[in-house]
Amino acid sequence: MSRFGVRGRRLLAGGVPAVLLAVLVGCGPRDAERARAEAERAEATALAERVKAEQAEAAARAEVERAPAGPARVTGGLDERLQGNIALPGEKGEHAPGPVPPGFPSPAPLAEPASPAGPDALGKRIAVSGGSFAGVGGSGAARGGENKPAPRDGYNAQNAEAYGRYQENEFRSPLVAPLSTFSADVNTASYANVRRMLNERTRPPASAVFLAEFVNYFPYSYAPPAGADPVAFHVEVGPCPWNAKHHLLRVGVQAHQIPAEKLPPRNLVFLIDTSGSMQQENRLPLVQKSLELLVEKLAEKDRVSVVTYAGDSRVALPPTSGADKKAILDVVTGLQANGSTNGEGGIKKAYQLARDTFLDGGVNRVILCTDGDFNVGVVDNGELVKLIEEQRKSKVFLTVLGYGMGNYKDDRLKELANHGNGHHAYIDTLDEAKKVFVEQGGALVCVAKDVKFQIDFNPAKVTAYRLVGYENRLLKDEDFKNDAKDAGDVGSGHQVTVLYEIVPPGVKVDLPEVDASKYQKKDVPAPASDEWLTVKMRYKHPDADVSKELTAAHKGAVTRELSDDFRFAAAVASFGMLLRDSKYKGAMTYAGVLEEAQGALGADPNNHRKQFLELVRRAKELASDPKPGEGR
Repeated sequence: MSRFGVRGRRLLAGGVPAVLLAVLVGCGPRDAERARAEAERAEATALAERVKAEQAEAAARAEVERAPAGPARVTGGLDERLQGNIALPGEKGEHAPGPVPPGFPSPAPLAEPASPAGPDALGKRIAVSGGSFAGVGGSGAARGGENKPAPRDGYNAQNAEAYGRYQENEFRSPLVAPLSTFSADVNTASYANVRRMLNERTRPPASAVFLAEFVNYFPYSYAPPAGADPVAFHVEVGPCPWNAKHHLLRVGVQAHQIPAEKLPPRNLVFLIDTSGSMQQENRLPLVQKSLELLVEKLAEKDRVSVVTYAGDSRVALPPTSGADKKAILDVVTGLQANGSTNGEGGIKKAYQLARDTFLDGGVNRVILCTDGDFNVGVVDNGELVKLIEEQRKSKVFLTVLGYGMGNYKDDRLKELANHGNGHHAYIDTLDEAKKVFVEQGGALVCVAKDVKFQIDFNPAKVTAYRLVGYENRLLKDEDFKNDAKDAGDVGSGHQVTVLYEIVPPGVKVDLPEVDASKYQKKDVPAPASDEWLTVKMRYKHPDADVSKELTAAHKGAVTRELSDDFRFAAAVASFGMLLRDSKYKGAMTYAGVLEEAQGALGADPNNHRKQFLELVRRAKELASDPKPGEGR
């Protein structure tokens, strides 16, 4: 074997014909055949050793998960390896391949793995109760689960969650800044994530509370588009609940809802984080149960692939018809968690697979399931954003689903979704997975992309305005008509709700002094004198590169009472401001939020609004009973 050298051995193991190899390395065909057999035996032995190493690693991690937490830490031991500082055996090698569906060639057999002990035996389907992770929003009625927080051990017990920092929008004068421009946002992750914290009786950090994601978590009764446009918006102005001297503006956007039987074929690539941090029940096992809900909704015209990543990435399931649900679920539910986290490698492989199987006229989407804790390859958020921006040029869309706690990287996942033609949700319970995949399953189909808003305020009617939320989606005014500028995408049935706090003429407001330009003074045209504002929205059809603009002016008196939907949305925004301890929360209290929300429950078929009331009560209790070391 030594006569062939390293290059010859690699060629043999890679399947190069013996006759060709004989020419390449200068030996006889018989010698080459004997060498091939030796190489294949060596490769099989190496694979078996890697499998044993991964099993030993999994058993060691399971032992750590079962062990009681303690203050001791052995430098260079298993604890440090779990933090990703020291490589575990087999982390840099290929992971054992998952089940291969019918019709595809099977890989060479590996050594039979031993069955790990313990209640969370790897390789078996793990049932997850719908309410085992949260007290509110995870009732588990369908599964009979008990309401309780996720266990705070292992990675769940870390204190390494990451959230983006942002400055709340302030009041602006239309005389200085008449235009307010921003991107649509259909993300809902912040509300579900904060709900998880409150259910654990933990006050959320202010940076975890995104008001737009709170308000957009809830469905509202908006009229659907009536014409050829896939989106429509509606404007309403009424009294502001947290400041009686101010008004509140609501812009409600409704996207076209495609009937289930008319959904286009879907090419979905499940990109699943199978690193060691995903072992606990509210991570990979919940991912598996979540995706099972989606798989059950697939049709024969759909196809699914599975890519996994840990220390490396691999295709666990090649493109498979949605009708072959067993083959898909066998792979998904057979996944095991171990190793480090090379998110970059997984993203590249998933997008490549989506491009290779691209469906013209269909839905092409990568669905990323992870805690976002990348520690191998590219890990810098800025570099990851550049990577995802490059990948979106392929016209493949992205859904980012966050799982877990303790090491959850909300800032990273939000950025990936915002820059990758996608949306971001956080899955803390099986009930939340049902909301994403069953209630809003059609939203995987984009109906309008690069959706932008620009509000033009009339200074004769508006002394000052403040956009409530959307701080991470602000755009320059010149970006509005720039079709090269990326913005948020809206799926089938999606809704976007926008709130502005408005200061009417005659009401004092603290604004910075800015001299008006003597060169840009102009009178407001007479026909516009009764208009409060003009709302402009631009969007592109999913396959288009040129946007279309919709415009509507709002005039008339301020409504004396808010509609139920408007009132409930305002209560949710007030709740977020209280959690943030915002300087704009005004006179609102938790008791006031409860009063406003209770009087505006309206139609609530899935009990999301009733669950909101329970969450407010929990936050109220926490506010009146500060924990040691915490302020009020």
